[in-house]
Amino acid sequence: MAIRIYRKTTAGRRNASVNLNSAVTKHTPEKSLLKPISKTGGRNHHGVITTQCRGGGHKRRYREIDFARRKDDVNATVIGIEYDPNRSANIALLEYADGERRYILAPQGLTDGDVVVSSAKTVEPKVGNCVPLRFIPAGLEVHAVELVPGKGAELCRSAGNSARLTNKEGRWATIVLPSGEVRQVSLDCRATIGSCGNGDHNRVKLGKAGRSRYLGKRPKVRGVARNHHNHPTGGGDGKSKHNRQPASKTGVLAKGGRTRKPGKASNKRILRRRVSKRYGQLRLK
Repeated sequence: MAIRIYRKTTAGRRNASVNLNSAVTKHTPEKSLLKPISKTGGRNHHGVITTQCRGGGHKRRYREIDFARRKDDVNATVIGIEYDPNRSANIALLEYADGERRYILAPQGLTDGDVVVSSAKTVEPKVGNCVPLRFIPAGLEVHAVELVPGKGAELCRSAGNSARLTNKEGRWATIVLPSGEVRQVSLDCRATIGSCGNGDHNRVKLGKAGRSRYLGKRPKVRGVARNHHNHPTGGGDGKSKHNRQPASKTGVLAKGGRTRKPGKASNKRILRRRVSKRYGQLRLK
């Protein structure tokens, strides 16, 4: 992976950089795995905006990703690594021995011609192989981790992310997530060995507003600059302060407040809360 920093030839080029996508080897998608995407502009079925600052952007087609990896004990060869406009990670196109093709998230280090396999039993702990956590040696990095057996990967799916498998005891495996949270996951849940590729994604600087609009992001207005009936922190005369904690338009705390529902059944599976850059370690009471 490599980042190219532009010369300061124009105001838009100043402070801008681009990902060279040096790991990408295939530049046209597999047509059989494409679906259309209808844009919502952040609006619900009533036409009311429910998610702020969305709309526009370049037209996209969705790549169907195999998050479940349930085609067991069939070798799959990597045809190519592709860019996916719908996610930060790259994707890899696999061709199984029976001719079927599927997309998976591309791990760091996976290249054309590599052979990967998914299985419900012990296999070689090689990058790209997908097996239940009970068959993965402790200490390895994994990504695309399931939370519910058979449901498909839900954790560590974005670029550069991985979780560390630290311990296995009874029915549960203990993993450390990128946020610093330590939680237990069933040993029957599957995970893919290795870390997710395209780790340089977070080093890219857009440099100008237009590149943000290409991604479907619209301008954001600060809450304190709005009217009092448009935002919890709006209103007042001039640059007035508000007598409440910073929050979103719907009242969700914006500076490290708890957003998880109290009383969830899976709360007891969280052994340590995530680490906050602002407040340090957050712990369950």
